[in-house]
Amino acid sequence: MATWIWILLIMVALVGGMFGGFFISRKYMEKYLKDNPPINEEQLRQMMFQMGQKPSQKKLNQMMNSMKNQSGK
Repeated sequence: MATWIWILLIMVALVGGMFGGFFISRKYMEKYLKDNPPINEEQLRQMMFQMGQKPSQKKLNQMMNSMKNQSGK
């Protein structure tokens, strides 16, 4: 086989692998984050209790909104 055919096959395999890997890893991360959300309100409440603070619902809402805004950027 000619050398240019091997080079073409390698390039096609490389590009196909990059696209395939990207979409597979993206799908995996979407599923992982859906199954294991980063943090929820109850976890935040427990962290604040461990730090010696007694959180009010207003403070929890503010912190959750702040975290959502940070993750959205």
